[in-house]
Amino acid sequence: MFAAPAQARQRGEWNDARTRRLVERAVARRSLQHAEGGLADYAAEARGYLTFLAQVGEGFPEPPRVVKVDQLAVEVLWKAPTLSKQRLIGRRDTLLLPGNISYYRDRFGVVQNNFPDLIRMGDGRDVRDVPHPLSERGLAAYDFAISDSLIVRSPQQTLRLFEVQVRPRDETQAGVIGAVYLDRDTGAVARMALTFTTHSFLDKRIETLSVVLENALIGEFWLPSHQEIEVVRQNTWLDFPARGIIRARWDVCCYRLNIGLDSRAFAGTEFVRAPVVQLQQYEWHGNIVDSLPSDVRFASDEDARKVLRRAQQLVGVDALSRQLRGGALSTGRISEIVRVNRVEGVAVAAGGVWRWRHGTSAALSARLGFGDKSLKGRVAIRTRPSARVGLTVYGERDHRDVGDRMETSLLRNSIAAGAFGRDFTNPYEVRGAGMVLDLSAAAALQIRIAASYEQQQRLTVNTSPLSGQFDPVIPAWSLRGPRGSLRLIQPAIPSLLGFDVGWRIEARGGAFRGRDTTIAGPQPFFGRLSFATTMDRRFGTHRVLLSTTVAGAAGRPDLPAQEYVFLGGPVSAPGYGFHQLTGSFAATQHLEWQAPIPFFSVGLGKFGRSAPSATLAPFAHVAYVRDPAPFAAQTDGFFPSVGVAAQFVFDLIRVQLARGLRNGGWAFSIDIHRQFWGVL
Repeated sequence: MFAAPAQARQRGEWNDARTRRLVERAVARRSLQHAEGGLADYAAEARGYLTFLAQVGEGFPEPPRVVKVDQLAVEVLWKAPTLSKQRLIGRRDTLLLPGNISYYRDRFGVVQNNFPDLIRMGDGRDVRDVPHPLSERGLAAYDFAISDSLIVRSPQQTLRLFEVQVRPRDETQAGVIGAVYLDRDTGAVARMALTFTTHSFLDKRIETLSVVLENALIGEFWLPSHQEIEVVRQNTWLDFPARGIIRARWDVCCYRLNIGLDSRAFAGTEFVRAPVVQLQQYEWHGNIVDSLPSDVRFASDEDARKVLRRAQQLVGVDALSRQLRGGALSTGRISEIVRVNRVEGVAVAAGGVWRWRHGTSAALSARLGFGDKSLKGRVAIRTRPSARVGLTVYGERDHRDVGDRMETSLLRNSIAAGAFGRDFTNPYEVRGAGMVLDLSAAAALQIRIAASYEQQQRLTVNTSPLSGQFDPVIPAWSLRGPRGSLRLIQPAIPSLLGFDVGWRIEARGGAFRGRDTTIAGPQPFFGRLSFATTMDRRFGTHRVLLSTTVAGAAGRPDLPAQEYVFLGGPVSAPGYGFHQLTGSFAATQHLEWQAPIPFFSVGLGKFGRSAPSATLAPFAHVAYVRDPAPFAAQTDGFFPSVGVAAQFVFDLIRVQLARGLRNGGWAFSIDIHRQFWGVL
């Protein structure tokens, strides 16, 4: 990667004389196309990864998940002045989640000569004919300013580079924003880190597009060495919170200069591929997943984030991120359209959103339960003045679940509740209004600060299942008062001892009055603190998972029933009944070992075919409860359990059998993998 061992700040003004001279020198050098510098042609090899990722959930709380990875080898040819030919000579891929994924042709190659004078990407369907900042048109279309002077030392030489910021003079036109790094003496391009204005995008789904091109001195010439491209597309259907991300990462090596390439070798289209048999015969080393670079494997791209942050400082958010405008139907989860539980019976929901400029939107949702004959809903006004800050003001009447963790997907819960009387939700009613401030900090840390005034009350069972009988709902207190909360979420990132570590901390509290708090004395209040962390490490094809939760609450004169810590179910305490373990303090520890086992491959048509294997996952779990709630079914202490799970078809389906070792029992469950519950 591009690095500067020594750095000295030497900032200039926009379009000052020194900056203009440097940029004009760079434009003149580009127009020569190396021909007068002694470079007639070259051949090289590029190796890289083309990765498709998906991200879902309201506010995208979790990092993107890798769906498919292609590992590529490309033969790169160039001949002065502008001839380019790239031939795909090796390709292998792995499909980690079902998907029907195809790419534009130019995704399978590197960017030559730092783009032509008119930039095209995605075969001209993402952006087309955007003026290059280092072109004759670019001199008139962009502002330039020297922001830094960097000294790069190597055993052979010392180079001095200027970082030149670039921004369009008219932000309402197609253009780029970012920085170019130029050799002070020659004007040669050492690095480009760019994104595009909203008006550059031809595909209305594109949210952001970032490009990082790094060059290295090969002999006397600056030639491509490392490249990264990221395209983020948002979903445009039903305002469903989903986005797809394409990342291309390339390293170029093995240059051969001035070898006398025949112009006939460049006939036809620029991007071609060898026959399938030859592609399959290319020699790779190791497993494709094991060979992934860390930023691909951990679904993060810090370079792309740096490009966007720099561009936002130069031109603001509106010129960069395309915001969908107008109205659309809206849903947070698929199960929100139709679902079943013991309080509402069958419930149907609908919602809509209307968007304006500057990231401002209004959302309205409503849900009707045929069992409780009650209409619930929420109205919210949201604004995002920057990519790091979001503010929501809302009013709602809805049901809130008491658990810190979902025990099943809402889809599976609807089936189990309606058919067998097995409802793994424990709701109480909330009416209130408030505001939420969302902040994004370094290393993808998410911060949420909320304040509200709420009225809460208990609910009752209002329906019957086809078979079996529902348990009563939690005896929630009826109360009202102000509340506040602070939530910190750190998605999983590489950390100590090779583990990916993610964590979440939430503190909430408030004062309250109500019919359950008639005791005279000081103002009643409650406070609650919870912590959860996950640790994940691969050992070849095997994987170790550790998860820990700790939560505690206190109140005066007593703790409201809905603020206790609830454990029990397939996730929080496998082998024990739903919310069987409830106390003012509780903790859990889960250890799981996952290993592949042979299994038949499952075809999903155009969405691919699963690998001929499944995942076997024996686990051990322990829950600890102290100060049990008055309505709890168990006393305090440790509650261990053991079990085994199997995951099938891209690990989408998880079948689990567990045994509670202290006053527990056998528990069997089958569900969609919990990583997808935010969608279902």
